[in-house]
Amino acid sequence: MSEADFQYIIDTFFTLFSMVLIIFMVPGFAMLEAGLVRTKNVTSVLTINVMIYAVASMAFLLVGYTLAFGSWENSSMSIWAAFMFQMAFVGKTVNIMSGGVSERVKIIPLMFFTIIMGAIIYPSVVNISWGADFLNGTILDINMYDLAGSTVIHSTGGWALLAAIMIIGARKGRYKDGKIRVIPASNVPLVVLGALLLWIGWFGFNGGSVGSISSVENANLVAKTIMNTNTAGLSGAIIAGFIMYVRYKLFDITMILNGALGGLVAVTAGPDLYDVYTPILIGLIGGSLVVFAVPLFDKLKLDDPVGALSVHLVNGIWGTLAVGIFVDSVSILDQLKGIGVVALFAFTSSYIVLFIINKIIPFRAEDDVQVEGLDVNEVGVEAYPEFKRAI
Repeated sequence: MSEADFQYIIDTFFTLFSMVLIIFMVPGFAMLEAGLVRTKNVTSVLTINVMIYAVASMAFLLVGYTLAFGSWENSSMSIWAAFMFQMAFVGKTVNIMSGGVSERVKIIPLMFFTIIMGAIIYPSVVNISWGADFLNGTILDINMYDLAGSTVIHSTGGWALLAAIMIIGARKGRYKDGKIRVIPASNVPLVVLGALLLWIGWFGFNGGSVGSISSVENANLVAKTIMNTNTAGLSGAIIAGFIMYVRYKLFDITMILNGALGGLVAVTAGPDLYDVYTPILIGLIGGSLVVFAVPLFDKLKLDDPVGALSVHLVNGIWGTLAVGIFVDSVSILDQLKGIGVVALFAFTSSYIVLFIINKIIPFRAEDDVQVEGLDVNEVGVEAYPEFKRAI
């Protein structure tokens, strides 16, 4: 066996293994969201997560991958492995959006949006960043460094969520008489399981994005990337717990986990470029941003049951900027330009698509359906049929 063949085989295996880790994020999002919503909406949330994986992946297979990369050609590994790795990412943008509009969104219109996101919106963002780059040579051409998608994936999903919340509105009774009604998580063990599955999946998310492990140099780079990813999650969890205890004398596990996820999102843009200490600071800032952004979005009456705007949008922006701040070879202006171009395209295109779909098939469930629960009305199966449904 030649050295080239050996490298081809090893990188193909590494890419497939990374893809499997990323797919663990599908049950991660499902469990996290199922634990954070009320029991009467759990089956609906689980159904949405499964359907997003199926529909977005199929749209990416049939249309999106070619739009993103121009062709299937790949000389360094199996073209099928390269596709599967990229396919594993696509549903995450819609997962971010769907979690933030939980408990009041209908499945059918959301699936129509999932098709457009998987086939056109997300692949277009990939095209101008990682892919074929149809903006090359134009004034909008971006040279942003974003290894695994702080902006390309997380902010894209965050901008789509912001557009969706603006169109769909808040859950019934969430904001009343100028007050914010607190709706506690229904199943904290599921929240913990989901967040930790996401954390594990991030090792494939970021480590796999290095692209190769078939040399000593690349093996070390993959290992450092995964270590830095984990470090940012650790520091995000620690600072979120610390802030919550200082402010309330309580350790809020849901906020601690969101702090960890915020740190993971923030480091995603450049874990391969940092030394072993920089991710600590990036995670500390990322976890802090989550703690302060969650109540800010509530004050703005942007109802986000899972904190996705705070975790993914805010930290997607912070993480992309952090590369320009902490890495000398990366221009902060290039990072800002990339953030701006993606924000303009992702928010505008998502808003237009959501607006049109909403005019044809409303996204928002009727108030009486929200009161009874989407499990009964959308899927016909209750996750906890022996429990009395909460109003």
